[in-house]
Amino acid sequence: MLQIVVCVKQVPDTAEVRIDPRTNTLVRAGVPAIINPFDAHAVEAAVRLKEKYGGRVTALSMGPPQAEEVLRRALGMGADQAILLTDRAFAGSDTLATSYILARAIETISRETPVDLVFCGKQAIDGDTAQVGPGIATRLGFTQLTYCMAIDAVDLEQGYIHVQRKLEGKREIIRGRLPALLTVVKDLNELRYPSLPALIRAARATITTWGKDNLDLDPAQIGLKGSPTSVRRIFAPPVRPGGEIIPGDPREAAALLVEKLVQTKVIADK
Repeated sequence: MLQIVVCVKQVPDTAEVRIDPRTNTLVRAGVPAIINPFDAHAVEAAVRLKEKYGGRVTALSMGPPQAEEVLRRALGMGADQAILLTDRAFAGSDTLATSYILARAIETISRETPVDLVFCGKQAIDGDTAQVGPGIATRLGFTQLTYCMAIDAVDLEQGYIHVQRKLEGKREIIRGRLPALLTVVKDLNELRYPSLPALIRAARATITTWGKDNLDLDPAQIGLKGSPTSVRRIFAPPVRPGGEIIPGDPREAAALLVEKLVQTKVIADK
């Protein structure tokens, strides 16, 4: 029986994101919120392991009260319970503080039944740091397996998990000792559509809420006080000019290309 925790985050739908040109910050008003896409695949992986080996899946999220919606999505996908970490004291937490808060929550869950596996998406699409998962693993002292694209087996008797990690142009087959934290990529699985009864149960489910007082947190390690990094500026990349295709005979096209490169000072004129 596996005790699994899967971390999920509510993020703005990047297809709708705009940047305020005056403040250089994201305009979140009116932007729909979704479950971080990589986290959805983490939930799917956790639920599939539960179905194969037995156990329990707890969905865990840190955010404002509205983040309940992504937890209900996780419940609809097959998670057994959901916990929302929400407190004004958490506001302004960077990845270091966030990983501390989430790790303390996982330790609290482990007091009842030790956690075997923690799943996270490889990164959140709103920050793209890929730091929270490894930060949680480091704080918990768990085996850290990142960019997982396949889970081959879990050996409960020996206490190992066998995975494949996605690397540039290749894959790494690796065995890690439990307990372990996995960050996953979308290649890991295909999302299944939740059934209507599952969605109804998720909509009616009670979501547990924990604040700072439930987790015995050090105030100096949370919120702005516990965050040594901050976002200075958010900006859109400059618009690149369109490319140009030079048709015709290859020799003539090559000569014209060289002429244009010299004119634009990309190469020197001999």
